[in-house]
Amino acid sequence: MTLNSTKIAVIGGGSWATALVKLFTNNSNNVYWWLRNEESIEHLLAYKHNPNYLQGVEFDLSKITISSKLPEIISAADIIVIATPSAFLTSTFSDFPTELIKDKIVFSAVKGIVPEYHAIPARYIHKTFGTPYDKIGIICGPCHAEEVALERLSYLTIGCTTPEIAEQVSALLRCRYIRTSTTDDLFGTELSAVLKNIYALASGICAGLGYGDNFQAVLVSNAIQEIERFIDVVSPVHRDTKTSAYLGDLLVTAYSKFSRNRSFGFMIGKGYSVKTAQLEMNMIAEGYYATKSIMEINAKFQVDMPILDMVYAILYTRKSARNELKLLCEKLS
Repeated sequence: MTLNSTKIAVIGGGSWATALVKLFTNNSNNVYWWLRNEESIEHLLAYKHNPNYLQGVEFDLSKITISSKLPEIISAADIIVIATPSAFLTSTFSDFPTELIKDKIVFSAVKGIVPEYHAIPARYIHKTFGTPYDKIGIICGPCHAEEVALERLSYLTIGCTTPEIAEQVSALLRCRYIRTSTTDDLFGTELSAVLKNIYALASGICAGLGYGDNFQAVLVSNAIQEIERFIDVVSPVHRDTKTSAYLGDLLVTAYSKFSRNRSFGFMIGKGYSVKTAQLEMNMIAEGYYATKSIMEINAKFQVDMPILDMVYAILYTRKSARNELKLLCEKLS
């Protein structure tokens, strides 16, 4: 199978799904795109851009089949890339005939945890569809969809325990402004992608409370240590968390103006309630759901995670952000 004849399905209509469709059409003439919203589909077919996300991206519709019929989109493709928010994953695939996806290659671009099961997407895919882990992968950063739309140089890490599959998907994404690398650390990269959203919330809370760059540097350096401690216990294999898939993804999520998790945290630091911040953003901040799920997972592993504990106390037990941060400051170094 040649690169441009590979059939890829992208599931989702948000900014990251839109960016991925843009990337895949650089290298494949057979991209299948599922969107839930019929009005968005009609707009795309008429005007060649997504009306709700990354409106500046114009698509070559000769390379894309767009539909709201999920079974048709998945049946047509060799590789499935799921890019829905994690909070909508189970509803997207409710009543879906699992035999249509079980033998496909399935990649997650979800960047969050499935809240109903406290599970990373790879585990959800394996348990729900029966897809073997050697056919499951992850597309991770450091990368924001907005900069992909602007064609600014970005790097992606493609994770899969089968190197040939990782390289195939890597080649499908690689282009003039996207460089890619591969890893076999499926669980470590996926857990890190979940955790970095929590630490981006913490970064935003600190900024909202008026803490400066000096403190942010300490916060983020402690955050990567928390990530390493947690994933080394949950998935004990050799890895270097100073590489782009771990530290790089954490940095861009904690610092970037495009980070919805940082923005959400900033509003919490400014005194917004969780509900008000969610309404104001009108987008999913994955770190909110991840915080509760990781806390429940860590009840089993008992890893020392003071930043996670602080974020949970603020978001879920309504503790004072200012007081909780003061307590955290005594634990950082």
